[in-house]
Amino acid sequence: MIKIAIDAMGGDYAPKEQVEGAILAIKQIPDIECTLYGDEKEIKKYLTSDKRITIVQSDGVIDMGEKDPIRAIRSNRKSSMALALTSVRKGDNDGVVSSGATQALIAGAHILIGRMKTMRRTAIAPLIPTVDGRNIILIDSGANIEIKAEYMVQQAHYAHIYAKEILGIDHPKVGLINIGTEEGKGRELDQEVYTLLSQNTHLEFVGNVEPKQVLNPPCDILLSDGFTANIVMKTIEGTAKGMGKMLKQELKKGILGKLGLLFSMSNLKRFKKRMAADEIGGAMIYGLRGVVVKAQGASKKNGFYNAIRQTASIIRQEVPSKVEAVLEGEKND
Repeated sequence: MIKIAIDAMGGDYAPKEQVEGAILAIKQIPDIECTLYGDEKEIKKYLTSDKRITIVQSDGVIDMGEKDPIRAIRSNRKSSMALALTSVRKGDNDGVVSSGATQALIAGAHILIGRMKTMRRTAIAPLIPTVDGRNIILIDSGANIEIKAEYMVQQAHYAHIYAKEILGIDHPKVGLINIGTEEGKGRELDQEVYTLLSQNTHLEFVGNVEPKQVLNPPCDILLSDGFTANIVMKTIEGTAKGMGKMLKQELKKGILGKLGLLFSMSNLKRFKKRMAADEIGGAMIYGLRGVVVKAQGASKKNGFYNAIRQTASIIRQEVPSKVEAVLEGEKND
């Protein structure tokens, strides 16, 4: 059985959506067990079945707006997030799913689980939808504001294996987010990464990718530092919401527009669903000794279920150990 720890108190709608998401996962995925960490009394309000589900009482929650995540983790070792992460370090569980504060989860994972020896920096890697129906990996969307070029190449290796094992892409292609497609564009960091990726015989590098290509890129993995990729991710989210609202506003103008809105409602709903993070799952934190997946803070039960499903697949496919083997081989080349 795959054992997954659930931070039941982290997120905008905890613990209701986390509990219901876990119940849905148990029904749909036969080889998992879930342990819910949180306020037992609150959890039981929504727990309609305890089949392959256990509860561990926690004390406190890491606040979503926590400004000092390292201090928060160290001073709240009995919080739902800290207990869930600690359970993986102890071997009680194989992975963690949390909708809690992103920076606290990254900091807590470093402190309580630890980083793989072969990776010098962790990274958080969400999946984003494209116009041709694919999901591509965006890395790193916020874990490292400053980073060395060689560490970004390690992250690309991790994404390469994730794309093969979880997304089913036989020959994943890597693109570097930059201000132009020509070689030599961008900052010194971008130029260094470009050179290293061009020389790497294990990765298929397509070159620089401009931000305007993000939703229709010539690759399966988009790579950048945490600051740049985070801006890209939030720009996509904001643009999608804004375009949806503007379209509705225009369709509400005049009788013909209102008729158009009436006939377009199913299309608009499909558009919203296509762009929703709930349909994809969560963002894996690369480079840890255990599997940690960050679900969106506003995840409802379906989104949390998808994050659990994703976590189970990563564990089942032994992604971290495969990355370790590849990076060890790179080091010895």
